[in-house]
Amino acid sequence: MSRAVLVTGGSRGIGRAVCEAFAAQGDRVAVHSTKGTEIDLPGGPHVAVSGDLADPQAVEQFVTEAVEELGGLDVLVNNAGVYDELDPLTATYAQWQEHWRRTVDVDLVGPANVTFCALPALRASAAGRVVNIGSRGASRGEPTAVAYGAAKAGLTAMGQSLALALAPHGVAVGSVLPGFVETEMARHVLDGPRGDGVRAQSPAGRVATPEEVAAAVLFLASERAFWSTGAVLDVNGASYLRS
Repeated sequence: MSRAVLVTGGSRGIGRAVCEAFAAQGDRVAVHSTKGTEIDLPGGPHVAVSGDLADPQAVEQFVTEAVEELGGLDVLVNNAGVYDELDPLTATYAQWQEHWRRTVDVDLVGPANVTFCALPALRASAAGRVVNIGSRGASRGEPTAVAYGAAKAGLTAMGQSLALALAPHGVAVGSVLPGFVETEMARHVLDGPRGDGVRAQSPAGRVATPEEVAAAVLFLASERAFWSTGAVLDVNGASYLRS
């Protein structure tokens, strides 16, 4: 049966692969981006929505639009995020403040607001699912992107707390924590002098493809994955193993 799916940051990278994976199995997808995007997915009908995750009113507006256009909502994938590096030893205090404000607003508060606005529709679904795209940096640390690591750790904690709160209402919540992925966002690192070292972090000698991350999302979003609610799924090619 076709499900209604909202994917934030769905126009490129991991989000694009997630949208394609859901569409390929016959689901209807609301593709979110900051400024809007053209839809090029099989099946449908699909819909494009836009809005800045750091703007609470914009979040409420695009979630409402997605629910109305899709006729409900069964799956929410909180994928959109920003990754900016800032050296805490050389940054100015003003740079530090702005860096933290923007990162936390987009990577943590934004997904929290999207989830809150989507909850009525998810609870009305026969099998509501929320999947948060975190990062291995939430566990191993991000020395050059401290705010990013902290925000992603908060996102994981939020998912586990909501898993407890929403299980009685039939809504499952899970988190996927990738390492480096072959995306535009990671291109400057993978193509730079650090690239070989990053690939060597995994015994496979490479980084993930967006499609590999999407496969993990599909599992946690599946109807049979309810008993995995609260799960944190590492998708990093054994580049980091949590104890």
